[in-house]
Amino acid sequence: MNYRHAFHAGNFADVFKHTILIGLLDALKQKAAPFCYFDTHAGTGSYDLRGVEAEKTAEAADGVLRLLDVKSPQPLLQAYLDLLRSLNPAGAGRELALYPGSPLIAAKTMRDTDRAVLCELQPDEAAQLKKLFAHDARVGVHQRDGYTALGALVPPKERRGLVLIDPPFEAQDDEFRAVEAALDTAYSRWPTGIYAIWYPIKLREQTRPFHRWFASNKIGKTLVVELLRQPDDSALRLNGCGMVIVNPPWQFDQQLRQLMPVLQERLKVSGPGQVRLDWLTRE
Repeated sequence: MNYRHAFHAGNFADVFKHTILIGLLDALKQKAAPFCYFDTHAGTGSYDLRGVEAEKTAEAADGVLRLLDVKSPQPLLQAYLDLLRSLNPAGAGRELALYPGSPLIAAKTMRDTDRAVLCELQPDEAAQLKKLFAHDARVGVHQRDGYTALGALVPPKERRGLVLIDPPFEAQDDEFRAVEAALDTAYSRWPTGIYAIWYPIKLREQTRPFHRWFASNKIGKTLVVELLRQPDDSALRLNGCGMVIVNPPWQFDQQLRQLMPVLQERLKVSGPGQVRLDWLTRE
């Protein structure tokens, strides 16, 4: 695998994914009972926006840095911006030095009674992840394939929780099929868990079969949200991204209806961009 997220940290896809992630974690915290967060493709956990990789692509400039001056942010966006500023106390203006990956976002959002299971297959990234959470007893880091681990480790002892599936999608069609296979096993073992699956949008013909899979496999109550920055007709660029959420929290779709127009306006490339928010299945 050649993908390294350090080149893309803080881009528009991260903004989209991480605002939604924080909302899902906050929804789980509305009940006192502890929950488990499961990350199948965890990466290193945090990224240096002033490092060689991030500065080479400068994708954060068209992503997170466009959101820092939003006035009166919607609640999901406010929570995201508050977390970023807590990690960058000197970056109250237009600059950020550190951008958190999903594991660090989860750790900063979880309570003392909650737990995280982080899977990362690449040895160097897994080593950095273990170092980051070496002193956090709530977090377990596993250097193993996240798809295989998911089938083996659910349901968690907490019986409540969230699974984030965020693969690199180096091979588009193959990755969708791998996600489906992993979900088929995990959902059969833990049908009440929340599953959030991020995916890139290049060609629409690649996402349609994935969406149909949820209905054909009788996965109940499935929400899809997408953000397109440009037309979805080129396999050579990342035109947008989406997330399928299985068992979304109550009224979470309404929270997304408030969030997405702000992201659409702030993150567009040319033209108005496009947002989709729809139910794939409703039981």
